[in-house]
Amino acid sequence: MTRDVKEIFSGDSPPAPAALAAKVRTLAPSMTRSMQLVAEAVAGDPAGCAALTVTGLAELTGTSEATVVRTARLLGYPGYRDLRLALAGLAAHQESGRSPAVTADIAVDDPIAEVVAKLAFDEQQTLADTAAGLDTAQLGAAVAAASTARRIDVYGVGASSLVGQDLAQKLLRIGLIAHAHTDPHLAVTNAVQLRAGDVAIAITHSGSTGDVIEPLRVAFDRGATTVAITGRPDGPVSQYADHVLTTSTARESELRPAAMSSRTSQLLVVDCLFIGVAQRTYETAAPALAASYEALAHRHSPRSTR
Repeated sequence: MTRDVKEIFSGDSPPAPAALAAKVRTLAPSMTRSMQLVAEAVAGDPAGCAALTVTGLAELTGTSEATVVRTARLLGYPGYRDLRLALAGLAAHQESGRSPAVTADIAVDDPIAEVVAKLAFDEQQTLADTAAGLDTAQLGAAVAAASTARRIDVYGVGASSLVGQDLAQKLLRIGLIAHAHTDPHLAVTNAVQLRAGDVAIAITHSGSTGDVIEPLRVAFDRGATTVAITGRPDGPVSQYADHVLTTSTARESELRPAAMSSRTSQLLVVDCLFIGVAQRTYETAAPALAASYEALAHRHSPRSTR
């Protein structure tokens, strides 16, 4: 990405077939209703749709050929032909014997054992979707920028603020200057001090949280490298992001709001970012991490009793 052109959905190559279902789940909420119909059809019956021409899929979904092509491009494929190839690959993968998915919806009268099983499945699906949809080129660029940054600011509110604090603490322990800002006023006043060579990271599941977007915009205008970790890559936050790292868009349920499930995918992206930085800065990161362990070791020792 550049500051002049923001091609959020472009990439060096189309998504792998295994990433298609994850891509549909992530982008469907931001699609028009007609595009959702196409996306739901290809995700629900990849084998059947792979056998259809663009005209056939348009007729099946009650849409137009143009809508089918636009949907294919939004999902990351240059055209419908590439989407059909991915559908065929996904169908073959599903026919290879993978266990069928189970619903993760939790009812008030579910036995606790079933709750555990459903939550475990949902966490696994969220992590798999995030990994499949994560643009590693964008991740690599964010890692490179953070590895050499003079200073790293992280913005997040609510549940995302917890993820921001986790990232900042990790970076601090390997010797980088990193701060997590949860107060929107302090976030903006700190962003004003950023410049080229600094990095600002915004974490917002919705991609439209004003208290997170504002400091990122200020950092962007000041010349800092900006990163957005979001479940809505087409959201307003991406306007001010040099690099966008997409998380899985989990479904809400009555007993499990999105704030809980989205945090799982955010933590995975944060861990990937951190490990990438630690790898690049290993010569300084390893001694810094060892020093932090040593400084805290006495706090984990059993207290002597008399």
